[in-house]
Amino acid sequence: MKLIYSDLKKGEVKIKVENLDDLWHLNQIIEKNDFIKGKTLRKIKLGEETQRKQKTAKKPVFLLIQVEKIEFSKTSNILRISGLVKEGPEDVPLGSHHTFNAEENSIITIIKQKWLKFQINKLKEASRESPTKILICVHDREEAHFALMKKYGYQLLAKIKGRVAKKADIKQKETNFYKEIIRQLQEYNERYSLSRIIIASPAFWKEELMKELSDENIKSKVILATCSSVGENAINEVLKRPETENALKHDRIAREFKYVEELFAEISKNNLASYGLKETKNAAIAGAVRTLLITDSFIQQKRIENKYEEIEETMKTVDNTQGDILIISSEHEAGRKLDGLGGIAAILRFKLDY
Repeated sequence: MKLIYSDLKKGEVKIKVENLDDLWHLNQIIEKNDFIKGKTLRKIKLGEETQRKQKTAKKPVFLLIQVEKIEFSKTSNILRISGLVKEGPEDVPLGSHHTFNAEENSIITIIKQKWLKFQINKLKEASRESPTKILICVHDREEAHFALMKKYGYQLLAKIKGRVAKKADIKQKETNFYKEIIRQLQEYNERYSLSRIIIASPAFWKEELMKELSDENIKSKVILATCSSVGENAINEVLKRPETENALKHDRIAREFKYVEELFAEISKNNLASYGLKETKNAAIAGAVRTLLITDSFIQQKRIENKYEEIEETMKTVDNTQGDILIISSEHEAGRKLDGLGGIAAILRFKLDY
């Protein structure tokens, strides 16, 4: 995300969307009753109103809307921001509905009455240059999975399988399959300009793969890790491994895993944790919340149900009491575990007596 202009005293920030990750961030930053302004396409009626059949055409207009609804689709790569028109040209009625379709290269201005600390931090995170690009490859001698780390989770890129070999040919088959994995790694390295490549396997398969790897450029980026199986669960396992901590220490998803693991540790001790909307809201009012954890899918659900205000008030309370707020993606295991607790929870400063 490119930060074009910022005046937080006036509540105004102008940004340019550069990729899908930016849209995920904006989905967490923009809220109901915020104002969005920028150039957008609008259907305009052509001709006199007395004409029986008026033609319509889409034309670019500059509008200011007050936000009513936000919808993010990872599949269509569009963030839909809908609301009421507050300023615009004469042929766009004030109070009418309009939707901004924010996508790659869109430029919009966001105006808030007050920017919360976590929203400012998220804006800084999204506008940070040169994001780390990390590829995870989990494999054994017959199967390999490739995933690219994203700010909202990770994206599964491919799954490949080696050809079934007779017992006598199994060593030759392993060698050929390792070369196939290496070709895939080289392709992704070129396509994504990777900064790190985490190769993980059960047992010694990763070491056998490294014996076949002669590409020094790839070798210089490799971090080896251990996993107990091969598949999507193994990717989640790798994210928690100490071998990957250095590569992932600046990566958002690793931070999300760390806090969710801490939350569950506190729950197991029946100590400094609360979960569920009612309990977490009460903890926030008491000033007990050190870190508020909430999933993006829970936020989206409450927006759809028109029940977002209670969540918003809880976040504002935590922000006002100097607590941290972390929005967790439901795209990975940590987010799904938090959804299992109701989608909202908190790590506390002190224990509450209910």
